[in-house]
Amino acid sequence: MNNNNPLLDVLTRQGVLINVSVRYWRATKKLNPEDLGLNPDNVTERLINLGHKKLLPKEALEPFALIESRTHAFIEASTFPFLNGLSRFLPNAKLQEALDRVNQVAGEFSRAKTEFLARYGEMRQHALAQWLAAARKLVSDPERLVATIEASFPDQSRMERYFEFSSQLFHIRVPESLDLQLVNAAQHQAVVEARDQAARSASERIHHGVEQFLGDCVITLRQQTAQLCEEMLESMRNGKTGVHQKTLNRLVRFIDQFKQLNFVGDQQMESELERVRQEFLNRSAEEYRDQASARTRLQEGLQALGETARQLAQQDATELVQRFGSLGVRRFNLAA
Repeated sequence: MNNNNPLLDVLTRQGVLINVSVRYWRATKKLNPEDLGLNPDNVTERLINLGHKKLLPKEALEPFALIESRTHAFIEASTFPFLNGLSRFLPNAKLQEALDRVNQVAGEFSRAKTEFLARYGEMRQHALAQWLAAARKLVSDPERLVATIEASFPDQSRMERYFEFSSQLFHIRVPESLDLQLVNAAQHQAVVEARDQAARSASERIHHGVEQFLGDCVITLRQQTAQLCEEMLESMRNGKTGVHQKTLNRLVRFIDQFKQLNFVGDQQMESELERVRQEFLNRSAEEYRDQASARTRLQEGLQALGETARQLAQQDATELVQRFGSLGVRRFNLAA
């Protein structure tokens, strides 16, 4: 148990914390006045911002930028920010899917890195030639500027260290005490007291944050439901085809996603979504386009679902959070 906190104890069994990092060389150089042959005393930062300049064309690093954005988008869609974004909470129902996706993207990153490193020398020489052509038009001493740019390119042998795709999974655990390093006798008592205080402070922060975190998870899913309804209705009103199959499929995927992320147990919202699935998602988009009355009922159903989700998002989720804790404790005690 986590220091007799039933909510935290159940939460640790419902998922894990995940951190995914995508790191790659950004190929930028911050220029200073001297690089351009300017007198620093004559450069007013209020008027002239030299800023960061690209060492390579943007497209050279686009594969990594795409991998980074896709990875962050998936993680954000599959998790909840834990303790003000300290980490991301991944429910067990999404764990295998997340691991499969992370492994897939890690492979893509590795292949992109291999290809980039194989072409690095060639891209570097091509970029320096482009810089020289540009520098001759911009500054009085182009060779000086190009020498600065060239020095900003890492050596080929050191390049690999700038690229890393990593992921870590963590269990949530409240510290009971902090291990002591070797200290002398005079320091021992002070260190013990300081570390015990640090452990208590960390425990209190986590305990106080768990209930808020669980409530935020419930509210987030309800708000996402309302937002989806608004976007679907907007698409139906302004789209050329009225009701598009992609729009209906989006709702199907959202309902499945909601169930996977609904680890707190928001049965009311989940029941509403399932009712909409049974009532409105057994028709094709073509049928809705051909039947005005069915299309009207679909729009009314989405409006009602969106309004219900907005109302629920404004309600206090304390009762639901407490039920999550009590039911979870009983369930795990029975399984023990």
